[in-house]
Amino acid sequence: MASAVQMYAAKLVTPELAVSSIGTGETLCCGAAVSQPPALLAATADRIRAGRLGPIRLYYKLAMPQLTASLLADDVIECVEAYSFFITDQDRHLLARHTDSGVRLLNFVPAHFSQIPRIFAEDIELDTFMVTVAPMDAGGYFSLGTNNDFALSAAHSAKRLLVEVNENMPRIFGRSGIHISEVSAVVENNVPLVEGGPCEPPPAGRAIGELVAPMVPNGATLQIGIGRVAYGVASALTHHSDLGIHTELFSPPLADLINKGVITGAHKTLHPHKHVFTMAIGTRDTYGLMNSNVAFESYPSSYVNDVRIIAANDNLISINTALQVDLYGQVNAEVIDENQFSGSGGQYDFVKGASLSRGGKSIIALQSTIRNGTLSAIVPRVPMVTDTRMDVDWVVTEYGAVKLRGKSTRQRAEALISIGHPDFRAQLTTSARSL
Repeated sequence: MASAVQMYAAKLVTPELAVSSIGTGETLCCGAAVSQPPALLAATADRIRAGRLGPIRLYYKLAMPQLTASLLADDVIECVEAYSFFITDQDRHLLARHTDSGVRLLNFVPAHFSQIPRIFAEDIELDTFMVTVAPMDAGGYFSLGTNNDFALSAAHSAKRLLVEVNENMPRIFGRSGIHISEVSAVVENNVPLVEGGPCEPPPAGRAIGELVAPMVPNGATLQIGIGRVAYGVASALTHHSDLGIHTELFSPPLADLINKGVITGAHKTLHPHKHVFTMAIGTRDTYGLMNSNVAFESYPSSYVNDVRIIAANDNLISINTALQVDLYGQVNAEVIDENQFSGSGGQYDFVKGASLSRGGKSIIALQSTIRNGTLSAIVPRVPMVTDTRMDVDWVVTEYGAVKLRGKSTRQRAEALISIGHPDFRAQLTTSARSL
């Protein structure tokens, strides 16, 4: 049997040769976010542009520039039947084009993050999966690095597995390995990884952080979402001690808390002293901190976001943001003006899991207004329900924190109006009476 090094050498090809076996009508999936492989995606798009590849079907999550410049590019997309699990800024121009032309260019697939690995294992027949990985180790294993999420499931179920090796991709422990024997073709492309750097939280975000911080006990295990409000919450936790991480997303504010000694994982119920995540978006320093660091472990989203696993972590504090919360306590994190703006991601997984954790709390933190203060984020009714009213626990704005669990519909409305922006409270009270 050939050694891992020999198999690697035999499978090492150019991007053009690696994608040459992809056929018209096939179903393709690429890694999520940072792990979207630029060389393989560009080579596939070039085949379409040259007329050597007809229409294909594409599944993806969290489009990054390397995907929008290739298979989602304006001169390629009409030959790509695109399906997204989460809408980002990179996708919205396609939705705008659809609105203007009436031609559907993008399809949205509703799914909790925890469900996506099973979808690829059971519901979608994949011909090709392509992903960026860290260099192969002595045992013949590539690490999925920043993006475990659905990658293991897609890699194992696809008929063809193409990996783009990048020395800048961090090597991560946990359940993150793909063996060279599973790979159809290898390409090398040592380019900088896509970065998502820290952002300055707005004043409202800092105020929300100051309200949330006392709700987080020392030794708690954290899940924190993305966005400026999340950064405000993280920045307010710098005086805590021995916090842990069990989160779908690892990001720069969590890296900052590790560097400051705030996060140690010393009191975690599961995986003590380990920073558990399923995907990461950060800076070069973030990726450097993660690389070959035994404290970091990644697992598929079917594990990290499993409600039962989340609930098994005592004192699990889940902190997520939203677009709107209505007077019943229903949360919309997906839709603006009836248009799909993002997706459910793993928010509901953690809202439910944290509510079942012993000592746990689920917190929805959002600014009281949207669109530069012209609209209230507390509304009579949301257009789409991401988190049901039976599962929402705490809601926090810059005007206060209210606990909804156990409250009647009238009590919920009164509580939510009390933390709404003062300019909209009278209007919300009128709406509550009519409801």
